[in-house]
Amino acid sequence: MKKGLIALSPLMVFIAMYLVTSIIAGDFYKVPITVAFLTASVYSIAISKGALRQRIDIFSRGAGNSQMMLMIWIFILAGAFAHSAKVMGGIDATVNLTLSLLPGQMILAGLFLAACFISLSIGTSVGTIVALTPIAAGIADQTGASVPMLVAAVVGGSFFGDNLSFISDTTIIATQTQGCKLSDKFRVNSFIVVPAAVIVLALYIIMGQGISSPSSIPDIEFIKVLPYLVVLITAIFGLNVMIVLTLGIVLTGIIGLMTGSFVDAYAWMQSMGEGILGMSELIIITMLAGGLLEVIKQNGGIDFIIHRLTRHISGKRGAELSIAALVSIVNLCTANNTVSIITVGGIAHHIGQKYGLNPRKCASLLDTFSCAVQGLIPYGAQILMAAGLATINPIELLPNLYYPVVTGLAALLAILLRYPRRYSAVR
Repeated sequence: MKKGLIALSPLMVFIAMYLVTSIIAGDFYKVPITVAFLTASVYSIAISKGALRQRIDIFSRGAGNSQMMLMIWIFILAGAFAHSAKVMGGIDATVNLTLSLLPGQMILAGLFLAACFISLSIGTSVGTIVALTPIAAGIADQTGASVPMLVAAVVGGSFFGDNLSFISDTTIIATQTQGCKLSDKFRVNSFIVVPAAVIVLALYIIMGQGISSPSSIPDIEFIKVLPYLVVLITAIFGLNVMIVLTLGIVLTGIIGLMTGSFVDAYAWMQSMGEGILGMSELIIITMLAGGLLEVIKQNGGIDFIIHRLTRHISGKRGAELSIAALVSIVNLCTANNTVSIITVGGIAHHIGQKYGLNPRKCASLLDTFSCAVQGLIPYGAQILMAAGLATINPIELLPNLYYPVVTGLAALLAILLRYPRRYSAVR
């Protein structure tokens, strides 16, 4: 037990360094999140066994693994697209179009619905956040609404599709590890998350009553909306997010040069460079988090969690609760809902077989709880991406993230109430 707690202690160092000191100071900008991660990372290397070079190599392997590098590539392209689109006038044009189509009181609910639909279509929360966050931030500036509130609506809606979509990697992995069909898992999941989405949508409609559209909306330059439309449409048709963003960048350059928003190609390149630099903190956090979590895994932290939580299972509810707790805690440690499902999937399958659980319910619980936790951790890729694009602190989003909380509660009730009944036993 002592070894396991020591392995997990870097997370406690991070929490103490960032959350606790920020709360004491009354300012979440007082302690840079990069410094908190750096402190926890140095501590994790210091407490590990083996030669120093070996310990650093383990950290570096986690910081530079293929998943981390893929996220970093997406961050770089997203930064280049977002800033060049902003300089070209794409955000202003898209915001003006949105304000002209939606009454002020429906903007918050409309953003949430748009994020739900897009993420369900493309199967990725990150792609949805990249497409909609700059628009949400621009609408907030125009209407005077809270930036964290509107951006959080996008983040919440993005997890609706990430959880339900047939082409989502979390859905595919959850069903593969439990041995059930995508369509069966979709049906079970719908009973849990659709009511949660309806509740949050109703809440956003009520909260949106205080938002009013500007008294006058400038003329809409429709050609400048084109990059966002292309990004949304190509993403919906399942094109790789990196190709989608590259198309968006090229379009911003062509339209910007045609309309005179960019004096020349050098101005376009300058805007892309500034956007990439704006993602530098996000990239550093991603690498430090990846290295830190790899050291925790190497030291046995995740194995310790799995062992402790599966010792005293009794009955179907206990078995389902242990699966939920396992995937949630592993997600906290890895900051990646896909990796957490891969890590826990095999164990969840054995627990399900031993206690007579329906594999469709097990797959649903794995996916739902991992997405709920992923939607609430400030060091997860989705919240970091949204905060970076909106130029706010990730912690500012947390009090506004209603959908992940309601989804988590709905999934917990599904366990306690054995709901839905027809999927609560092996068939």
